[in-house]
Amino acid sequence: MNAGRDTYLWLAQRISAMILGIFVLAHLITILYVMRDNLSAADILSRTQGNVALMLFYGLFVLAVSVHAPIGLRAVLAEWFGLAGKAVDWSLLVLALMLAAWGFRAVWGVFVA
Repeated sequence: MNAGRDTYLWLAQRISAMILGIFVLAHLITILYVMRDNLSAADILSRTQGNVALMLFYGLFVLAVSVHAPIGLRAVLAEWFGLAGKAVDWSLLVLALMLAAWGFRAVWGVFVA
């Protein structure tokens, strides 16, 4: 157990949770707006294409998820299954990088659609 690393991970988990709380709420409000106005996929893409603010919003959203989810999964694996150590940490780092790559690819795809 490395107390400094665990403190850093705890702090990263909490900060990403705060960001996600705000961003999930904004995302859900956006979904309700889209559903209320019966916008088609083409309508949505016409509004998102080239929108730098939206790209930055969802880019930060992806970054927060990429930090938050693997740290939470690390805690679950340790508490529920007793799994810990360098192999788990490296595997979760790979997961974080994969989440970031997939998420940023989706954000970029919507931005340039």
